[in-house]
Amino acid sequence: MKLLSIIFITAVTSTCGFEPKSNPVEVGSVHWGRNIDTALTESAETGKPIFLFFQEVPGCAGCQRFGRTVMTNPLLIEAIEDEFLPVLVYNNRSQGMDKEILDRYKEPAWNFQVVRFVNSKGHDIIPRKDQVWTLGGIASRMTEALKAANRPIPKYLEAVALENDQKRHSASAFAMPCFWTGKVALGKVDGVLTTEAGWIEGLEVTKVVYDKNAITLPALTKKARDAQCALKVFAPESKAKALKGITIGKLDSGYRKARPSDQKKQIENWKTIEKLPGLTEMQKTKINAFIHSDRSKALEWLSPKQLQALGLSNQ
Repeated sequence: MKLLSIIFITAVTSTCGFEPKSNPVEVGSVHWGRNIDTALTESAETGKPIFLFFQEVPGCAGCQRFGRTVMTNPLLIEAIEDEFLPVLVYNNRSQGMDKEILDRYKEPAWNFQVVRFVNSKGHDIIPRKDQVWTLGGIASRMTEALKAANRPIPKYLEAVALENDQKRHSASAFAMPCFWTGKVALGKVDGVLTTEAGWIEGLEVTKVVYDKNAITLPALTKKARDAQCALKVFAPESKAKALKGITIGKLDSGYRKARPSDQKKQIENWKTIEKLPGLTEMQKTKINAFIHSDRSKALEWLSPKQLQALGLSNQ
């Protein structure tokens, strides 16, 4: 068994340029670079930050789970490869370039996965953070790093980060004559993540999940009232107290989701979009909201590969 491990380690470290086409499970599906100095030079030329991934290979069940789930998400992979310079470092090597990089960055050996974001000088762009092992956590750190590096943040990456950061989520439902109207009007609001057609107390409602760090319930309610989409607001009791001069109710088990044919009505005939790799609910919400009023604003939520799959260019 020990001999097999030695053979395996030798095989995966034999390249000094890029990872083999068949990646170890622990590192996912990213096309990894393996030479930090090459990446530093390219970072200086392009301005792209380096996505420096320290991982144990062969790794424990947690390392393998991270590789199978987080590092295979299509949109995350696209953002890593397009917006960053991905470099993989094995943290369980006792010699060679991996050991040199471990020593350079004072990373512990045989540790769980760690991602660091560094600039062309090899310095951390944002502070190192351990135990970031979720899709939302990695995507959020990527947006932080791009912001710190004064790089644009793609909206598709923003969608992955926000949708998967449930600590920032809050939900309310808005009653109106037609929930399709609500899905368009409320889906356009900055801070709204997803919309869903449903029913409460026999009323058509649009259930909204929003980023409570970006917009408050009173501010969202004002947007809804301006669009005539707030005959009644159903919200958690603690948040409903902040609403003044409007009929309120509880958002609870009485809520019933509408049938699939009532969801994302504006794009229901655009069958190919549902098959796009990695398409998120936030992407669908924003596209549904903007597609008929501002097509370019709708399409900017898609990634370059998703646009390519639709036969559209990323302009």
